[in-house]
Amino acid sequence: MTRAGYTALETELKKLKSEERPAIIQAIAEARELGDLKENAEYHSAREKQGFIEGRIKELEGALGLAEVIDPKSLSGPIKFGATVTVVDEDTDEEKTWQIVGEHEASVEKGLLNIKSPIARAMIGKEEGDSVEVRTPGGAKSYEILSIAYK
Repeated sequence: MTRAGYTALETELKKLKSEERPAIIQAIAEARELGDLKENAEYHSAREKQGFIEGRIKELEGALGLAEVIDPKSLSGPIKFGATVTVVDEDTDEEKTWQIVGEHEASVEKGLLNIKSPIARAMIGKEEGDSVEVRTPGGAKSYEILSIAYK
């Protein structure tokens, strides 16, 4: 994953451990004081949220423990992990720019494309000027690669 992705996951983990976990423990304690736990919606809701938080903490710890941080600035050449790629849709002439990142940091809205996505897999190994054909759930798409940068 990229340094920015690693830092974002690390920040989320710290927040979950230092803010969210203590807050939910307090909410569970307050809900217990309300009496009968069988019919206590606040208690059940807090326990459900606690399960989610603990699951996310374990997921983040696992991802960070296995992560290999790669600095895209040290890379060059054909498209690979870390590349920032500008393409043009050959049907609509719409330009798009994506950076190919790890699955834990991917966000299409932010222009961060999961390396396991069909579009990223189709672009790996290609160079500027190449055309790529991508099969998507919405049908086949063709893109021409306009530029490749490693930032």
